Amino acid sequence: MGFDYSLNYEKLDLREEPHLYRVGKGEQGVLLVEPYKTEILPHWRFKTEEVARGSLEKIYALFLSYKAQDDFVGMDLARKFLQMGYTRARRYANHRSGKKYDQNGRILPQEPDALDSEKARAARVFYEKYVQAREDEHYKRRRKEWVGRYG
Repeated sequence: MGFDYSLNYEKLDLREEPHLYRVGKGEQGVLLVEPYKTEILPHWRFKTEEVARGSLEKIYALFLSYKAQDDFVGMDLARKFLQMGYTRARRYANHRSGKKYDQNGRILPQEPDALDSEKARAARVFYEKYVQAREDEHYKRRRKEWVGRYG
């Protein structure tokens, strides 16, 4: 079962009703699930490597706080924000405009410095922290339990 987009997330508090949360794939729901979106989004930045480091440290601290409370939904949303920091920074490293496709749907060529730009460095630091969260043993165990129970 994927992320449930049919729910009215504007009115739901998934901390109060966590059983409604579905992990889904990748970053699904990251900008919908409250109160976590409101708690994490203000810290999510990737303009430069330095900004990204400050951002990911705050988000990872939230991940650890949710972990200490055994709040799987919070841990998963923090993990998704770390993943999204990586993917969005990587997108802007590859394509300064942020647009990956031209008007005909063809992939645009990567920027010449796509592997060593400021955004590429921001992406790398986000990726390292994302993997750290994703591979956390408590998180992995709780994710397996959650998916087995709720989908």
